[in-house]
Amino acid sequence: MTSIEHNLQQVRQRISAAASQCGRDPQEITLLAVSKTKPASAVAEAAAAGQRCFGENYVQEGVDKIQLLADLNLVWHFIGPLQSNKSRLVAENFDWCHTVDRLRIATRLNEQRPDNAEPLNVLIQVNISDEQSKSGITLAELPALAQAVAQLPRLRLRGLMAIPAPEAEYERQLAVCQQMAAALKELQSDYPEVDTLSLGMSDDMDAAIAAGSTMVRIGTAIFGARDYGSVANHNN
Repeated sequence: MTSIEHNLQQVRQRISAAASQCGRDPQEITLLAVSKTKPASAVAEAAAAGQRCFGENYVQEGVDKIQLLADLNLVWHFIGPLQSNKSRLVAENFDWCHTVDRLRIATRLNEQRPDNAEPLNVLIQVNISDEQSKSGITLAELPALAQAVAQLPRLRLRGLMAIPAPEAEYERQLAVCQQMAAALKELQSDYPEVDTLSLGMSDDMDAAIAAGSTMVRIGTAIFGARDYGSVANHNN
């Protein structure tokens, strides 16, 4: 067994245990393997161990891997901040975009999504901890942006994404995650097709799953420490 295969097994077991603890079916939770800064060979190794969904933070690096590994039929999620000048690459290459936080970006993605492609699955990013350093909208801004995104024909509004501020205590993690789960539930009352809450990383995954996350984003625990030197030429 390779180390990536072993790590994936460990992470899946952790997801399973967290789900069982709160009475959820582990099958409801998608594991998104965050492969930023990792070579295509590491993604291929994870794919050989049964992993299908991969998240990339840097547009060009992600596109390179998507093209190299096209024959593996993987599902690619863009999860980094998106600048307008890179939106076409996301619209043309990725299956999902988690970081829609303004109408201008949504409109560009809609216009640039190829006619022959399935609609791009999008999540609206919420800045749930109100951190100035992070992208995302406030919960108060959510209804208006959701309404606008839902009307764009080449996009499919699937739900919400958040990166909560780090919290050491489980109870505080849970409280923030529950806010996001409540926001998703409210969104679903207007848009019944919405089904995704992308929430939870290595440090707060258990709380996110307990609150109702349907997708956790895990990188280092699968692929090992990141080498940011390798993406110096790929930055957004």
